Amino acid sequence: MTQIQDYNDSQTAENKEICDLLYTIIHENLTEAENKIWHAHPVWFLDGNPIVGYSKLKDSVRLLFWSGQSFEEEKLKNEGSFKAAEIRYTNSSQINEEELKRWLQKGREIQWDYKNIVKRKGVLIRIITKPY
Repeated sequence: MTQIQDYNDSQTAENKEICDLLYTIIHENLTEAENKIWHAHPVWFLDGNPIVGYSKLKDSVRLLFWSGQSFEEEKLKNEGSFKAAEIRYTNSSQINEEELKRWLQKGREIQWDYKNIVKRKGVLIRIITKPY
């Protein structure tokens, strides 16, 4: 938590509020996940596979789900050329806790194997997840 708290504390007051709220909800709902700073941003992993993370962008805080395109959630927008999807926040009041909890549950159940993407030369395969 110390590294993630340092990350959150380095943000502007408004963005720190967003980051702190995201941290709290994610940490309380992905209790079995490992979290760390990865590529300079807070990220949560299940069995070494990235599930969710957030990062400060120029005009917002982005919440990213690595397998989010498979969640079939209208508010999550496709990001990149793999299976990631995102939502961006400019104020902590925009965070819907029940919605975020649902997305975190889907993140647990719907995973694409990013952990082995380099070994598979950029090919993603769906992971059959174990019950948590």
